[in-house]
Amino acid sequence: MRMAITFGSNQIISHGFGLFLFAAMVPLMQQDIAISHWYLATIGAATQLAYLGGAMLLGVYGHNINSGRLLLGCGVLTSLLLFVMAWITAPLAMLIVLILLAASAAVSWGGIVELVSCFGHPQHRATSLSTAASGTAWGYSINGLIILVIVPVAGWQGGWVAAALIGLITVAATAVMLRRMGSSSLPVEMETYPPLGARQLIRTILRERIAFLSSLMTFLVGFATMPFSTWLNTYSAELSLPPSLGGYTWSLIGLSGMAAGFLVGKLADRKGSSVALVFSTTGFAVGIIAFILDPTTFMLLAGFSYGMMYFPIWGVLAGWLSKHYGSKATMQINSVGMVTFGLGGATGNMIAGGLFQASGSLADLFALIAFTSVLLTLLALYIYWLERRPVRPIFGAV
Repeated sequence: MRMAITFGSNQIISHGFGLFLFAAMVPLMQQDIAISHWYLATIGAATQLAYLGGAMLLGVYGHNINSGRLLLGCGVLTSLLLFVMAWITAPLAMLIVLILLAASAAVSWGGIVELVSCFGHPQHRATSLSTAASGTAWGYSINGLIILVIVPVAGWQGGWVAAALIGLITVAATAVMLRRMGSSSLPVEMETYPPLGARQLIRTILRERIAFLSSLMTFLVGFATMPFSTWLNTYSAELSLPPSLGGYTWSLIGLSGMAAGFLVGKLADRKGSSVALVFSTTGFAVGIIAFILDPTTFMLLAGFSYGMMYFPIWGVLAGWLSKHYGSKATMQINSVGMVTFGLGGATGNMIAGGLFQASGSLADLFALIAFTSVLLTLLALYIYWLERRPVRPIFGAV
């Protein structure tokens, strides 16, 4: 579990701080910096594009770089950028820093996937990857603690400094672990095929069923979860639900995500990745359908099911890929999955905006999310059927 915890800490700083701390700090920073709604919208679009760009670069060029050095480099860069956020006030400079943080987050996760696929024990690989992925949920909670404990004493600048210090501690712990891995551990997988070139990667995604299904699932996950998280509070206000219910729901999302990383990953290792996918996607579908039928009663259930599906699914899918591909190919295909996730999220949010503008209500959007959750469950059941068929590993898999 040392590997999973250390890599999960990297997710805390790269995703929890690098992607989401700014959103939590905005109301406090607006007291000193002129941050308009248009500026926030620009940041949202720019950081999403930067994350996609980082994932694309990793998929094409990441196999040429040592993943350990890549992870350490991202950790150092993220920590320095978090420290810089405490001192800059120029909107353009802040935008550039946030773009770099988003791109670094994508690259960092790709490095984690490759390292766990290469050095992680096959019987615990999904648990390690899902636990590491749930570091994002832990980051949500730590962001809240920073705002509650650090900011009242040291201001929002102190919050960024605290995040940077946590990042440097994480980098040091990661360096120690990687050094021990290099001296005492041999890769559990020996690459017998060369990494995928750009054209071969595209062909693999389009022609190899496992790679295609993984990318399709991440697209559907993005299409369902990004609009859900973006518009949940707006829909709650439309339905005149108590504001406290939204707060409790978001807290439950974080708590369920923190637990789901280990629990769903353990299920994947013991019963198979497809079982974990069916479990998490079915739970999400039940929660969303119940929510649209009775929002007041089942809003908490929807949040719980969202956390149980969204956070661990990245580790489960990466663990599934690693059973069929080598570590470098797994990293590259997973990077494409991050791109398709972003495209799915962007498509879902554009459709959401169009539906809201046309009807003035978000009821149709959440019905569409429910329909997509059913498609996710059906896709997971199809993967379950595929896993029960004997398939010869390819691309140097274990």
